[in-house]
Amino acid sequence: MSLRKAACLAAFLTVAAAQDWPQWRGPNRDGNAVSFPAPKAWPEKLRLKWKVEIGEGHSSPLVTGGRVYLHSRQGEREVVSCVRPENGQTVWQQSYSAPYSVISVAASHGKGVKSTPAIADGRICTLGISGILGCFDAQTGRPLWRKTFAAPLYGTAMSPLLDQGMLIAHVGDSSRGALTAFDAQTGAEKWSWRGDGPAYASPILVDLAGTRQVVTQTQSYILAVSAATGELLWRIPFTTSYDQNAVTPALYRDLLILSGLRNGILGVRVSKRGSKFTAETVWHNQDISLYMSSPVVVGDLVFGFANRNSGQFFALDPRTGAVLWTSEGRQGDNAAIIGAGTALFLLTTEATLIVANQNARAWQPLRKYSVAGRPTWAHPAPLGYGFLVKDATTLELWEIP
Repeated sequence: MSLRKAACLAAFLTVAAAQDWPQWRGPNRDGNAVSFPAPKAWPEKLRLKWKVEIGEGHSSPLVTGGRVYLHSRQGEREVVSCVRPENGQTVWQQSYSAPYSVISVAASHGKGVKSTPAIADGRICTLGISGILGCFDAQTGRPLWRKTFAAPLYGTAMSPLLDQGMLIAHVGDSSRGALTAFDAQTGAEKWSWRGDGPAYASPILVDLAGTRQVVTQTQSYILAVSAATGELLWRIPFTTSYDQNAVTPALYRDLLILSGLRNGILGVRVSKRGSKFTAETVWHNQDISLYMSSPVVVGDLVFGFANRNSGQFFALDPRTGAVLWTSEGRQGDNAAIIGAGTALFLLTTEATLIVANQNARAWQPLRKYSVAGRPTWAHPAPLGYGFLVKDATTLELWEIP
């Protein structure tokens, strides 16, 4: 290899390592790419660096340690892949048998993996659509442990998280669900809360009222348990049509931003008096609701994708719940939103990547790029030089020229 090529490769891998995206919605699980170096001017087109057939599903690609990871389906097996970011070549691949029959009303989404893995401490932990939970060595792909659970009606979609050596996931179905912490090294159960079945939202970890909490949507509630013990701290009754609670909570200072289909969007403050926690609704805007897309908090703004008008972006003041602006409608069935510097990246299900300004006064798109040939339900992963995009079956790297 020439010195010039070696230098370029080293620079490429250095940037890749600096832009780690190791779990659902990024490093802090909040949809923010804090170190993304946006260009001074966005080009007219992005450049396709590589494209590989990787398997069926809507699990988001992950980046850590100079490698790209993805969980998908190939035939009747679920596959965990590790590829090189510079060319898409496979480093290792592991698979296991995962037969699954999708319910007819969800047939359009396919049988592929919906849950995004989590990577930490040299392990990648996955949760398949039928409820198979497992961990692999991130360097070699060697299976470490695996457990099989039931799955919700529409297939498992919640993305697990790793925290202080524990893997936290809401496993099971509506009748046998358990929000559970497992030892990430061995799979041994550390604690569990069995008060409700899982929904399709992913949990977050927050420090509220002096306590580290796992906050999530379950089948019938928005709730929090102690991250240390699994003890129920508080819960709010919260249901949506056909049990489709699917929105990952967001945090603005000490205020939780929550939403669900036809339930509006609300700000909830958690407090503690003595040994009792309470969750108070500070504001509730019933004009805007989120369905499957999760909100992103950037500074003193909340950006989201409402399901009304066939899909509509919006900005909201998290202090009051007031809507600041909405975009035109018909943006798509769903959208993934990422905040980065002064920009927003918004990937719609129609494979359109929109770059917009983080503007409090108006919807201000800067560029629109077509980045795939099939629907894009997975979140993209931003890199310092572009974006990893997963469509229904392929993984692509789009560079910023």
